[in-house]
Amino acid sequence: MKMKKRYLSLCLAGCMVLSMAACGNTSSGSASAGAQSAPAASSAVEKEPEKELNIAVVVNTLNSEYWNFVAAGAEGYQADHPNVTVKVMGPPSQTAYDEQMNMVETVLNSNEYDGMVISALQAETVAHMLEEDCNIPVIAMNTPLESDKVLSFVGTGNEAAAYEGGAASVEAAKAAGWEDLTAIVIAGTQGDPAGEERLNGFINGAKDAGATVLTAETQYTDWAADRAVTSMEAILQNHPEGVAMILACADDMAMAAARTAEGYAEYENTVFCGFDGNINACESILAGELTLSVAQDPYGMGYKAVEACVQAIAGEELPDFIDTGCAMIDASNAQAQMDTLNSYLK
Repeated sequence: MKMKKRYLSLCLAGCMVLSMAACGNTSSGSASAGAQSAPAASSAVEKEPEKELNIAVVVNTLNSEYWNFVAAGAEGYQADHPNVTVKVMGPPSQTAYDEQMNMVETVLNSNEYDGMVISALQAETVAHMLEEDCNIPVIAMNTPLESDKVLSFVGTGNEAAAYEGGAASVEAAKAAGWEDLTAIVIAGTQGDPAGEERLNGFINGAKDAGATVLTAETQYTDWAADRAVTSMEAILQNHPEGVAMILACADDMAMAAARTAEGYAEYENTVFCGFDGNINACESILAGELTLSVAQDPYGMGYKAVEACVQAIAGEELPDFIDTGCAMIDASNAQAQMDTLNSYLK
């Protein structure tokens, strides 16, 4: 990613610590101490008040549990920093490309915002829009953007996280008694950067752990659970003998696949691994449907993305990539993960 470190002159200090315990990822910073009252006889110098900032946060959709946690994290930064106003916006679905483009265009042309955080549905198109008309700091979130206008990327190392998921799934399949360690991946949208990284991570992690991944049978579903049902039906028809592992690039797709396979004896011990670690996935794991999920830190992602945007406005140099971490969720820690996520929405 090409990152251009720019300096803008606004007075602000705001580094805040936040992490999701289940993901084991932390970042640190310091907050300015409040001014203490001086004796009546002294001439105290009052601290200059922090400048009011408006930050736009454009997400993939607001019709999703995962993106609601991201929104909660962004708004959590606002709650901790009264001088920062965050406006979260997103289209009705992850295929509503035009709606998101209109939102980005409105932000860029409104002169209302001091900075923008964006998770682009169509990365190349958004990058082109930024090159044409962008005069505010931009932070890419969840999906990298190849643009000099983007000062940092905040998100999960998707390929590395999915690699862990693939390797863990192989170990779970061995423990379930599988000797033929065969895996099929149910993927998102073909060509989508985050989706392709997860796909590659699953494939390489499972292969390196000793599995055979049927890459020619990768099922693309455009992130839709109903299409994951259709994909799983095709897998059941093509592999009546059973498949050791179904690795899905999102929890909704993994849960849909697991439910579709219910009642098929040959798939009773199949390992179903998802990606996101959402509440629904935790419930599914505790119910014995899903086996594993690669958990992201959506709340931390939203929080740290806004934090990075504020730092960029203040003229601070940022790293190219701010990793918000991941963790493997199984039956042993699904309840703890669910409790943590529920606490963010209170």
